[in-house]
Amino acid sequence: MVIAAHGIPSLITLAATIIGGVCASSGASVLNCYIDRDMDANMSRTQSRPLPSGRIAPINALLFGFGLLAWSAFMLSWLVNPLTAFLAMFGAAYYVVLYTMLLKRNTVLNILIGGGAGAMPVLVGWAAVNGSLSANAFLLFAIIFYWTPPHSWALALLVNADYERAHVPMMPVARGEAVTRWQILLYAVQLIVLTLLPLPFRMLGLFYFIVAFGLGAGFLYQAIRLIRVATKAAAKNTYKYSTMYLAMLFLAMIVDQLLFRH
Repeated sequence: MVIAAHGIPSLITLAATIIGGVCASSGASVLNCYIDRDMDANMSRTQSRPLPSGRIAPINALLFGFGLLAWSAFMLSWLVNPLTAFLAMFGAAYYVVLYTMLLKRNTVLNILIGGGAGAMPVLVGWAAVNGSLSANAFLLFAIIFYWTPPHSWALALLVNADYERAHVPMMPVARGEAVTRWQILLYAVQLIVLTLLPLPFRMLGLFYFIVAFGLGAGFLYQAIRLIRVATKAAAKNTYKYSTMYLAMLFLAMIVDQLLFRH
């Protein structure tokens, strides 16, 4: 939103988009938990969640999830604009229907295609400010889209036994851990290239470029080390770094836009 507005957007628009976005992503997450409650009961990482542990009735979760989505659609349509509301609902449907229901349990491509759901918020934020989308918005979308596989596969290496027990064809289960480590490296390289494009496209400046280059070098180091040191500890370090990486990357975008762009 800061990049689209070339500064701080309207506080009403900012607040409404954040709250509406939280409702949309939370509603999608609740519906995901509702659909996956049987699978979650079989995995040590998720068996203590409210639904598989029996603390919340499935019907209550279902109603709560749809209720959150309804509030999101209402708030974004009323206080922001219809395109923002549509994109938020499309992102929720993408996550719940395409990823959770169709891809997650059936194909190793689940994360590759499903990553689009996690990248939708940047389109939501862009549309909230401009009422439309542009190539720059889709570049931000692509950054998160290509970040998702190495981030998720690093986690999958940590909980591979859980996914195998639940018959979920994540990359380590379907193709093996060695292949997964190489895939993390390959996607990290593509991601780093994408993160450097905002400078030549005149979307962001030199400060962002330097930070993105440094963060990318760190990601590349983690990915190479994961291949050379094939341990759970290395996978955990890669996962933790990837989480920090995306937050710092977008923070650098905000700082660049507010302090170095005139």
